Amino acid sequence: MDSVSSGSSLQFLAKLLRDAQESDDDDDEHPHCSVSAMTPGSIGPVKKETTGTFQVKSENRKTIWNAEEVPEGSEFDDTWDPREQPEYQILFKQCVGTEDVFFGMSRKDPSTACCEDMVIKIKLPETKYSDITLDIQDKILDLRTPKKKLLLHLPYRVDSKNGKARFLSEEETLEVTLRVSREFDFINFA
Repeated sequence: MDSVSSGSSLQFLAKLLRDAQESDDDDDEHPHCSVSAMTPGSIGPVKKETTGTFQVKSENRKTIWNAEEVPEGSEFDDTWDPREQPEYQILFKQCVGTEDVFFGMSRKDPSTACCEDMVIKIKLPETKYSDITLDIQDKILDLRTPKKKLLLHLPYRVDSKNGKARFLSEEETLEVTLRVSREFDFINFA
């Protein structure tokens, strides 16, 4: 490895990596005089500098990034919030009849791909119903109380306008039922 460590061997290596046209011009007559001028950028062909202006794709020139670059729900992220996250469960519900259970006529199976509703059960001990703030978007559930905070990225898109929430005070649990909105396919065709 000592052959690569000297300055003259690095110059020789740079000379080998340059284009044939460039190395024939004047590198043979004038060897490089100092090693300090040698950088990793000087190995290989010389790059031509391009001068020009770049196009700003954004219509509003004051924006730093596009809306597509920001992850969904990042406006709710608050890493400095000291409130703890409550315990929660995500359950799925299907509407099935006897033709589904006994005969299997509608192609439904027990997987989440065939479920119509998503039920989120959130344990909120020592919380009153009036203290709960709940915000639901297509793939985000944001719950805040004075002691707890939950930002939940939902596994499926939901209909955020038509959901139901109820607070079970005996169990100290908030139960949120949301309709899963899916594209129609061979399983979800109705």
